[in-house]
Amino acid sequence: MRIAVTGSIATDHLMVYPGRFAEQFISEMVEHVSLSFLADHLEVREGGVAANISFGMGRFDLRPVLVGAAGVDFAAYGERLREAGVDIASVRVSETLHTARFVCTTDADQNQIATFYAGAMAEAGRIDLAEVHRRTGGLDLVLVGADDPEAMLRHTATAHALGVPVAADPSQQLARLDTDQTRRLVNGARLLFTNEYESALLRERTGWSEQEVLGRVGTWIVTRGAKGVSIMAAGGRRTDVPAVVTEHVVDPTGVGDAFRAGFLTGLAWELPYERAAQLGCALATSVLGSVGTQEYKLLPSELLARIGGAFGAEAAREIGERLGNDT
Repeated sequence: MRIAVTGSIATDHLMVYPGRFAEQFISEMVEHVSLSFLADHLEVREGGVAANISFGMGRFDLRPVLVGAAGVDFAAYGERLREAGVDIASVRVSETLHTARFVCTTDADQNQIATFYAGAMAEAGRIDLAEVHRRTGGLDLVLVGADDPEAMLRHTATAHALGVPVAADPSQQLARLDTDQTRRLVNGARLLFTNEYESALLRERTGWSEQEVLGRVGTWIVTRGAKGVSIMAAGGRRTDVPAVVTEHVVDPTGVGDAFRAGFLTGLAWELPYERAAQLGCALATSVLGSVGTQEYKLLPSELLARIGGAFGAEAAREIGERLGNDT
């Protein structure tokens, strides 16, 4: 199964604030916020939603096609992704702009405040998904992730025109999208990914109820943090998959991307949606225990132990049949 992952490619600047954001907010002054948080730790890591998802899929030897725009500083990052099994031939490299920056501060409660600088991502709309489709010999699925909004709309329209199924994943860009744009991204998607907050924001943006959204997409996957994942379809069909519990929580950045990487891997392996979500939850826990979205170490034995402990021996056996000796 040939999967293209479109979206941001970025460098992450990850900081840790030892206190709690909520203790610093004054309710009657929320319209005039002026706050500065003194972080006691900084990590600079490679990231971006499309790159993170592609990296995770590459670890399972799927050779995902990364489609996004990067900057003049991309050479070393690109080589690292290529070595991880990612097809980077469709990445547009800007001649003048730097790769996007994600600056994120996490507090003691794992709440986050982040700012994203687009940089070279502004050129993503110049990428022709039809050319990617031709170059690769045909795509089987296109995930449209957070990116320059015009690029997201163009990729969605092109995929539909080509008859290639779409997985809509607007995530952070929902805040920038208007009603018409959000509807165009969602309508006709085979899969829709959001987290719990984004699901409410998506309903507000589209003006559609949950059932109206489900009437326009194949399956809606909602990640709910420690509460796990819900897989929803029209007619009220819903499957809840619990999270894989861990006591080793380091940084939540990139956890949602890891879930998507695991879920899409499960689809490529032709596993049922529930099994794919279980694989995604297990991979997400691996990222939760490391700093950086692509720094996790993973062996099949460790992954299957998590899956078996959370979902039982049958789940571990079925997923284990598709795993190699090293990941």
